Amino acid sequence: MTSTAEIRATLEARLKELGAEVEKLEAEGGQPLDADWSEQANQLEELETAEGLEQVRLSEARAINAALQRIDNGSYGVCASCGGEIAPARLAAQPTATLCISCAA
Repeated sequence: MTSTAEIRATLEARLKELGAEVEKLEAEGGQPLDADWSEQANQLEELETAEGLEQVRLSEARAINAALQRIDNGSYGVCASCGGEIAPARLAAQPTATLCISCAA
């Protein structure tokens, strides 16, 4: 079984990784476009993909921050829908889960 302290450490480490990934994506997006029109089209497509990736990472970071807040206030592992316990195995697999298996189905 994974303890809350271990889950917290995992979440904090992932949050740090996400921050680095978002910084990298933002830095890459700030580069000037090439003078060649065909190359600009490729760069714009890559920029659009990077922006999508950034949004996914920011969404994950929000979920992690919410999970850390639930750990802090003692509501971590409690289903947001029915108030029952979220199985430890579910939390180990998906530490940001807010619903028990029954409510998530």
